[in-house]
Amino acid sequence: MTNIRAFYLDIQGWAAQEPERWARWVAPCPIGGRETRSRAKANRRAKERMDARIRRLQPALPDFVAAVTARRDHFRDLLKAATDAAPDQEMTVGTKRYRRLFTAGDARHAQIHGRANIRVLDESTGKKVNVTFTEDATFWQWAAVETLRHTGLRCEELLELSQLSIRQYIRPNAEVVALLVVAPSKSDRERVIPMTADLFHVIAMIIRRLTRNRRDVPLATRFDPYERITSEPQPFLFQRTIGQRTEVINPGSLRDELARLSDAIAAAHPELAGCRFTPHDFRRLFATDLVNHGLPIHIGAALLGHLDVQTTHGYVTVFQENVIRHYQAHLAGRRAARPVREYRSPSPTEWAEFEEHFDKRKVELGNCGRPYATPCEHEHACIRCPMLQVDPGMIDRLDEINTDLLARRELAQTKGWLGEIEGIDLTLQFLIEKHADAHRLAGRRITSLNWPTIGNQRKAQT
Repeated sequence: MTNIRAFYLDIQGWAAQEPERWARWVAPCPIGGRETRSRAKANRRAKERMDARIRRLQPALPDFVAAVTARRDHFRDLLKAATDAAPDQEMTVGTKRYRRLFTAGDARHAQIHGRANIRVLDESTGKKVNVTFTEDATFWQWAAVETLRHTGLRCEELLELSQLSIRQYIRPNAEVVALLVVAPSKSDRERVIPMTADLFHVIAMIIRRLTRNRRDVPLATRFDPYERITSEPQPFLFQRTIGQRTEVINPGSLRDELARLSDAIAAAHPELAGCRFTPHDFRRLFATDLVNHGLPIHIGAALLGHLDVQTTHGYVTVFQENVIRHYQAHLAGRRAARPVREYRSPSPTEWAEFEEHFDKRKVELGNCGRPYATPCEHEHACIRCPMLQVDPGMIDRLDEINTDLLARRELAQTKGWLGEIEGIDLTLQFLIEKHADAHRLAGRRITSLNWPTIGNQRKAQT
């Protein structure tokens, strides 16, 4: 009914501009405005259902991500063990036992194509597993989940990422800031996302996989289902080689892969039953996490590529209405009082202060990720601060801090300082998390991203 009502109103507007052509078609709209107001009610019900879905998925996200990573690691180790195993040899990977399969068909395939797919028999279930295909599928499932949850990209934007999307900004002190350029999609507006260490690791793993047997990322084409055109060959990141065909993953396949992944994880982890993730769920979870952890909502709108802050409000689930109202009033008052000179280009002094901000973020244990022009809000209690990014080279220092905290706790327990014990236990909990993150970063190998050079690009680019 909304479309029909809009059509009648369009004819009336065209008739005002070209009466000789459209005036004879003007007629009263048979659908009144009251009849379309139910659409707003339906939108509110849909928003409530989506909020309930995100509230159910948000607590399960850490366990889901851990299960996805463990699943990828399991099949990677299984592929490595099965490749080195002899036919009918039994092997144990994790807690499961497998037996290597090699038939006459595999021998013919290896003779014709140079190698055969690695297949094993799962002794616990009796099912045959094509490890080559399954390991490849689990890797791309992991890569999609990690990229979506760290960027909040739309499905189309994710699949349009290429090696040319990776840019770097080189500061005067030679520090490299990695950026991810997102091609215009729904809002037809290009945007740049600073890459965190976790996102940088995912992109590096993707490039390492695509360049395993070659020097550069292979070129592939992508069919755009909206514009109905096929792109020119580009080094797309989310491309897969199935058989003799190399092509970019399409949106339908990505949704199906995430659905199969959710079902497979729910079978192994009953606590995650009913948690089926879609690509757009990660976008809503990303928006909710940003805003609920203190990021101004207009900055969140810029990261998500929204032209209107109200659109971002629809993505944020657990956010109180009075907080939104007070923040909007604060923005309106600040914009009204803001002088025009603040919109001018930055001076050399101001730019030097901006550069100096990154130097001041360096602390003993690593790097502080707080935004520009913001002071330390945690009174330099870096161990407890979620903004601290621990340098893997400071693991020994973390061990020293842990030993000191345990000694302090023992003394406080002897003296009966219960308040001190509570504070030390909280610090120890954060220290364990920082220690695990540092070990995870230390275990990553270095991968060359082959920064693309376009034309006579300057060394320092944004």
